[in-house]
Amino acid sequence: MTASKNQKTENNRLIRRKEVQEKTGLGASSIYAMMKTGDFPQCLNLSERRVAWIESDIDKWIAERVANHRAISAILEA
Repeated sequence: MTASKNQKTENNRLIRRKEVQEKTGLGASSIYAMMKTGDFPQCLNLSERRVAWIESDIDKWIAERVANHRAISAILEA
């Protein structure tokens, strides 16, 4: 398998809530509240009682939060 195929598979990997919580530091109620307001990526229904998130969506959300933090810090330091 080539690197690009590995990357595509990794970017589309589905992760469950516990891993989302570990990656973001958010609790379950915060995740669902932020999803409701559109401030967090939506989950996919895997079955009637199982959901998961696309890992690349979570990684993008984290990167956006870090970028916003750095931009605000740069403004405050100027």
